[in-house]
Amino acid sequence: MALGDRMASRFSQSSASVSSHLDECSHRQEGDAVLQRRDSEAYAGAYPAMDATGMAYLPQTVFLCESRHEGFEECAATGPSEGGLVSKWRPKDRMKTGCVALVVCLNIGVDPPDVVKISPCARMECWIDPFSMTPPKSLDTIGKSLHAQYERWQPRARYRLQLDPTVEEVKKLCSSCRKNARSERVLFHYNGHGVPKPTANGEIWVFNKSYTQYIPLPISELDSWLKTPSIYVFDCSAAGIIVNALIERQEWNSSGASGSSKDCILLAACEPHETLPQSAEFPADVFTSCLTTPIKMALHWLCSRSWLHDFIDHSLIDKIPGRQNDRKTLLGELNWIFTAVTDTIAWNVLPHDLFQRLFRQDLLVASLFRNFLLAERIMKTANCSPISYPLLPSTHQHHMWDAWDMAAEICLSKLPQLVADPTAEFQPSPFFTEQLTAFELWLDHGSVHKKPPEQLPIVLQVLLSQSHRFKALVLLGRFLDMGHWAVDQALSVGIFPYVLKLLQTTVMELRQILVFIWTKILALDKSCQVDLVKDGGHSYFIKFLDSMDAYPEQRAMAAFVLAVIVDGHKRGQEACIQANLIHVCLKHLQLANPHETQTEPLLLQWLCLCLGKLWEDFHDAQLIGLQADAPAIFLHLLSEPQPEVRAAAVFALGTLIDVSDSFRDGHGGDEDCDGDEKSKAELSIAKSLIQVLGDGSPLVRSEVAVVARFGFGHNKQLKSSASAYWKPHPSSVLSSFPSLTNISGSTGGCTNTNQFMQQSSSLSSQIVPVMRAANDSMAGSRDGRISTSSPIMPAGIMHGSPASDDSSQHSDSGIMLKDAVTNGVINRFPSRPLDTTVYSQCVITMLALAKDPSPRIAALGRRALAIIGIEYVVSKGAKYNGGSIHQGDLSAQPTTPTFGLARSSSWFDMHTGHLPLTFRTPPVSPPRQNYLTGLRRVYSLEFRPHQLGSQDAGLADPLLGSTGSRGTSERSLLPQSSIYNWSCGHFSRPLLTALDDNEDVMARREQREQVALDGIAKCQHSSVTKLNNQIASWDTRFETGTKATLLLPFSPIVVAADENKRIRVWNYEEATPLNSFDNHNSSDKGISKLCLVNELDDGLLLVASTEGNIRIWKDYTLKGGQKLVTAFSSVQNLRPGVRASNAVVDWQQQSGYLYASSEVSSIFLWDLDKEQNVSSISSSSNSSISALSASQVHGGQVAAGYVDGSVRIFDVRTPDMPACATRLHTQRVEKVVGIGFQPGLDPTKIVSASQAGDIQFLDIRNHSEAYLTIDAHRGSLTALVIHRHAPVIASGSAKQIVKVFSLDGEQLSIIRYYPTLMAQRIGSVSCLAFHPYRVLLAAGAADACVSIHADDNYQAR
Repeated sequence: MALGDRMASRFSQSSASVSSHLDECSHRQEGDAVLQRRDSEAYAGAYPAMDATGMAYLPQTVFLCESRHEGFEECAATGPSEGGLVSKWRPKDRMKTGCVALVVCLNIGVDPPDVVKISPCARMECWIDPFSMTPPKSLDTIGKSLHAQYERWQPRARYRLQLDPTVEEVKKLCSSCRKNARSERVLFHYNGHGVPKPTANGEIWVFNKSYTQYIPLPISELDSWLKTPSIYVFDCSAAGIIVNALIERQEWNSSGASGSSKDCILLAACEPHETLPQSAEFPADVFTSCLTTPIKMALHWLCSRSWLHDFIDHSLIDKIPGRQNDRKTLLGELNWIFTAVTDTIAWNVLPHDLFQRLFRQDLLVASLFRNFLLAERIMKTANCSPISYPLLPSTHQHHMWDAWDMAAEICLSKLPQLVADPTAEFQPSPFFTEQLTAFELWLDHGSVHKKPPEQLPIVLQVLLSQSHRFKALVLLGRFLDMGHWAVDQALSVGIFPYVLKLLQTTVMELRQILVFIWTKILALDKSCQVDLVKDGGHSYFIKFLDSMDAYPEQRAMAAFVLAVIVDGHKRGQEACIQANLIHVCLKHLQLANPHETQTEPLLLQWLCLCLGKLWEDFHDAQLIGLQADAPAIFLHLLSEPQPEVRAAAVFALGTLIDVSDSFRDGHGGDEDCDGDEKSKAELSIAKSLIQVLGDGSPLVRSEVAVVARFGFGHNKQLKSSASAYWKPHPSSVLSSFPSLTNISGSTGGCTNTNQFMQQSSSLSSQIVPVMRAANDSMAGSRDGRISTSSPIMPAGIMHGSPASDDSSQHSDSGIMLKDAVTNGVINRFPSRPLDTTVYSQCVITMLALAKDPSPRIAALGRRALAIIGIEYVVSKGAKYNGGSIHQGDLSAQPTTPTFGLARSSSWFDMHTGHLPLTFRTPPVSPPRQNYLTGLRRVYSLEFRPHQLGSQDAGLADPLLGSTGSRGTSERSLLPQSSIYNWSCGHFSRPLLTALDDNEDVMARREQREQVALDGIAKCQHSSVTKLNNQIASWDTRFETGTKATLLLPFSPIVVAADENKRIRVWNYEEATPLNSFDNHNSSDKGISKLCLVNELDDGLLLVASTEGNIRIWKDYTLKGGQKLVTAFSSVQNLRPGVRASNAVVDWQQQSGYLYASSEVSSIFLWDLDKEQNVSSISSSSNSSISALSASQVHGGQVAAGYVDGSVRIFDVRTPDMPACATRLHTQRVEKVVGIGFQPGLDPTKIVSASQAGDIQFLDIRNHSEAYLTIDAHRGSLTALVIHRHAPVIASGSAKQIVKVFSLDGEQLSIIRYYPTLMAQRIGSVSCLAFHPYRVLLAAGAADACVSIHADDNYQAR
């Protein structure tokens, strides 16, 4: 079925199954059988001949390649345009011709002296023979006929007629028309057939009162009477003289004033040197006849040249049945076709701005210029060239005239029968059907790089016909789907008023395609929202959204249209509230079963976004949403599998928080009833948002920054919560910031508590403390002074003071409470315990956002903190060593003064406050290397005792301004949501065409699969010899040694990382560096693991830090071209303020799962397709996990080694208990350093190595003891690696030795590191990595050296 047919079928049927081609993002719905489906089904269909081994080894699912992963960190998305392209298609100044002045100078019976007529000669004026009646009557009849001919094109204009006038009569006529028309356009028609040609000075002729003389009328005077805007029609010989004179005058006038020449339009019958045609086959006023009676003129002219000449009597042309405005009659259809043809010619020939001005701005002007094209065609055959200003290109030979001739001849051939039998049935012309077919052919083969379809104006005309409308709309929808350029073309040709009018129809079959068309229009131009609301179009889309018989993705389009209608448009918001849009959206969100796999994510996403835009900055809508219990409805959406849905739900909840001045100022800290209820609801919303902090998608977490809206409206309370830590009440400190995991247990003071917070909600590990506190760590002095060097801030540092030491290193990242004291006064606000709890959690959440692994989200978090006066200081991480105590750890010594209060104000400002502030320098202790490096000297503020008790002094906020009004300028500080603008981009992309995989990509994939399968076969069946052949050695120049290495599967590239944050990429065959970049620019600890995601496609580099932060990069082999795809924290459920350390992770391509663990007694299971923590496997041990390995063959299986030497194997299908648990390493209780599944398809055998040096081989079917033990190293084993396919393992030790063993325990080779030329031994082995499809071993050493080893048969590719 052709694509157009498929779309037509889709839009006309309401019960067909839903296809997926409208949604190119292909939101995947996951069921319980996700592992098996991912592994086998797709691959079996594509490669039926491949055996089970190949299917198991080569996973087919590709992860992290959705549009949300494209450039999230680089820039924020932009939504529908409010300008730019808008000005190109909208007529800037739509105008109307309000007055028409008709001046006819015939002087019937008297020929002008400069005209020599031929015989027979053209005589007809307005299709009337002047000599068929007396001259006065004839002149009057001709005048009335000319009036009637113009009135057909503009019935509402005022007409003034002057026959054979004098100069005074013309002046009076022009002045009267300009007075009546005011600012509208005036048309001046001049027929000069009875007077001499215009003079060389630019004068036309009129008469004296007695008609005895010709009186010249300077065109300059005429122009001064008519003024602008105006249009002149000159039907006389040598009319070009007048045109030139007027153009010269207009250009002279416009040189000193605004461009008035653009408001003057000229149409003239011939060039300056030409005379009008005198052939009897033409009327005498052939130019006027073409302009005012085009169909009649065209048919008379065509009939004399057509093969129908001998069969059609010319008199029949005057008897064509029907009305010109009735398209179901012959005359109406001819006029319809003529309009389409001339519009098409103009559209394809004229520049778009000129087309807009002449053919779309004024109905009468448009009609005259369409007819002018006909005049040029006809009069060119008589060697006469009509001219215009603005000048038009020649169109008399355009090929569309052939289409007109054919259509006209078909109509003429029917004419005798229709005249003879008025009851005969009218058969429509095939013209429009044929033109639609031509348009469809262009759609099948055209593109943005080819010439635009010339039939676009015809498609617009076809929309007027009910019989062709549906097909025309479907084809138009296909065209609009080609991109913004196509939408702009359609809008420029004038499609907008047509599709706007169609929203008033009730035809069911048009609903879906109209929604699609409007989706495409609004994806380009947001300004159309005004027109839709003005015409009541929003009701059309609300009804469609509420209809259950439409496809979900099409209802999502309706929700998108409505979201654009209410986006920043108060009248749109009010209209949609009156139309009950809030309840419609909430109803369908409630109907969506969270466990129903057929729920369309796109619909859920746009229902949320639509509500969010409706609530945004609109207090009345927010109240309606809260009264309808909207937050409870949104709660289940926060755990939806699609990140887009979760982000949209967070956005909608965030916009329910009011930031309007009226609410904040009226109810900010009062106990007013309405404001108090609103505050309760906002507290509940804030609690709901806190649980999203640990989401795996940056798209979702970036929306959590809308917590700052909460901070904007609850500024005083949040500042009060932060300032509570200056109170010298040690007993109250620990209770001020309760554990996040206990917040759900709070009761009282908040509505629907259980609905907003699940008891077992998983919370982020990135929550950092606002303070580190213990009873003995408070430094409040007895005289009321508060020392700012007390440990009451997390990792705070003082900088910007004159005494700061510039030579000191930066400390770990920290925060500074900015202007936490106003004039030395600490403010307190009474609040209920639950309120304090939630406010505390909000501060913690903001701090966690400020430490997010994603740089963009961290920046949003810092802006959120700025709203409540906290500045988060980001500094580059210091060098790390094993004995360091990091400021984020609660285990650091509590009495050490590692925090300080810093003001963002200048040093001068601190001395010039409203009240005197004294500063003193505390004794500076000698810096301790382990944890005081990077701290600057700290100053303390000395407060007066009575100021501490002041209740009315707030926390000054330098960013927001401690004095003066706080208005809309503050809102620019609010972190801006990105989900709406980003989501709008979906509808800007093609939705109707299936995304065909690029042939080059498919070919590369097949090639890589073949290389992989060949490599697997060689690894499995070849005997492994010694790996003593060092093929490359690379000094990475890491200052802290090599921590992790990775060999890429299809190119001779090795990736290495140090213990801090540096990653380097090297080509080991060419010995050339490719790239070097920092994994992060924050206080993260070192890198612990490198993995490759999507290794058979465009591989992504997964980098894990020892704190559990995951960052995934693409284009990392290109110098400076690396781009961050996603970032998240993989270790959850830590106490607030506690960072993970020694986190272990592993990636499983088969299932798309990332496994992560740390000191916590759980293994976190992350689905990178959903970007969500889908499960948490209890490790069933009091000991922490030190090694983790996922099976690369059997999805969902993972082996874990523990610090106490025990080993457990887990299957995600039974997460409650391990499949196997045993203590393998019993000789010496040392932690497991490495663990992994043995090569092959057997999931029951693993290899484990402990730090003591023993390597154990275990079959879990008999897990009581190992079936093989190797004493590889004595107490110094540092690394273990198992080849994915070859029967070989390798271990490394701190004694500069790497040993290679077979699976039978046989030592195959030993690699020793020998002294260098400088007699310094190379450092201990820190990491090992095998090539996945070749027997290559990369070894990284603590002295930054990476070496590549192969057997003696190695050959470079």
